[in-house]
Amino acid sequence: MIVLGIDPGVATIGFGVIRAERQKNTLIQYGVITTPPGIPLSNRLLQISNDMEELIRTFHPDEMAVEELFFTKNITTGIAVAHGRGVILLAAEKLGVPIFEYTPMQVKQAVVGYGGADTTGARTSGR
Repeated sequence: MIVLGIDPGVATIGFGVIRAERQKNTLIQYGVITTPPGIPLSNRLLQISNDMEELIRTFHPDEMAVEELFFTKNITTGIAVAHGRGVILLAAEKLGVPIFEYTPMQVKQAVVGYGGADTTGARTSGR
């Protein structure tokens, strides 16, 4: 099974593609989709849509995992990210890819085994 994982955004959208087979996950590709600042939001959303469709057509995922939104401080940024997330969901739906949504805590728990894990990438404890 091929899974496309997405960390939604507008300026930067993280993605990872894995092959999941019997308790073994193999990385196929990872990277970011970026949109340039200073252009209208509608142009950025179109670029995200086009890039998502290209990712889906390239890797033919069996399903897509998308992080749900979580924001506490800047609602303006949250609204822009929600627009980007909507375009991402639309691209998957349009191309027939089943979508599974996860909270940030569920993602952290799956990746590092702890839902309150540091997301800064600064962890160096060797675990």
